Amino acid sequence: MMNRKVAVLGLGLMGGGMARQLLGAGFDVAVWNRSPDKAAALGEAGARIATTPADAAAGAAIVIAMLADDSVSDIVWTGAHGALAAMGRDSIAIDSSTLTDVWVTTLADLAAKYGVRFLEAPVTGSRDQAAQGALRFLVGGDPATLADARPVFEAMGSAIVHLGPVGSAATVKLANNFLCGVQAASLAEAIALLEKRGLDIEQAMAILTDGAPGSPMVKGVGRRMLDRDYAPHFLVPLMAKDLGYAAQALADVGIISAMAQAARQCFVEAAAAGEGHRDIAAIVEPLRKV
Repeated sequence: MMNRKVAVLGLGLMGGGMARQLLGAGFDVAVWNRSPDKAAALGEAGARIATTPADAAAGAAIVIAMLADDSVSDIVWTGAHGALAAMGRDSIAIDSSTLTDVWVTTLADLAAKYGVRFLEAPVTGSRDQAAQGALRFLVGGDPATLADARPVFEAMGSAIVHLGPVGSAATVKLANNFLCGVQAASLAEAIALLEKRGLDIEQAMAILTDGAPGSPMVKGVGRRMLDRDYAPHFLVPLMAKDLGYAAQALADVGIISAMAQAARQCFVEAAAAGEGHRDIAAIVEPLRKV
């Protein structure tokens, strides 16, 4: 890359870690966040703190967004002071948020009208992987554009998987989070059952984690449930959103998913019970109070 200017839009649990990795790799980084206080530490680390998405995007070769949902992505890219209109021709817009395939396809078309190249690049991994530069990027879009953006991806992650055209990565990411959400919801109910029966919870959980159910999700989230450690890795409302998107994607191909809907309801109810600012492991708490 001749132009080392990169902008990061959205500095939540993931975006902040991604921006810090780019700074560490020597990129000239501009950052923007709806709540400016989250940008202060990155400013002290050398990032330029922008006042709007357009301000962050001006002059950048690559602009990366890590945002909550389709509606926020729309506002940040295309709304008043949106990033797309400020980007130069042939620059690259990358959205790493978990979005619907319908919206990312629309966004790619909008970017093209500005002469901006577009990649979707949702990630697997959470807060810790973002902070360690160990994310896995699931990429949809033109292979030549990916080749040009590769140095930026390599600064933030440990793996880059090109899945096909725009929309393909969104579909795989929603399938991934659908499976994770269903596992987390069923795990919360299983732990509540074990605790209410008065079993030795560590002994019982060892059976689950050492046996067939023992996925990385069950092991990691299960440990946090037992320890009541709810420092956010993945927020409850975001999983509710992802499960809603997954349910819609399934419905779009004729599959009415009772599992996606039931798991989503667990997260919706946990958020309503005051767990919305906590890690997804906190969905066990309302069950403990039953």
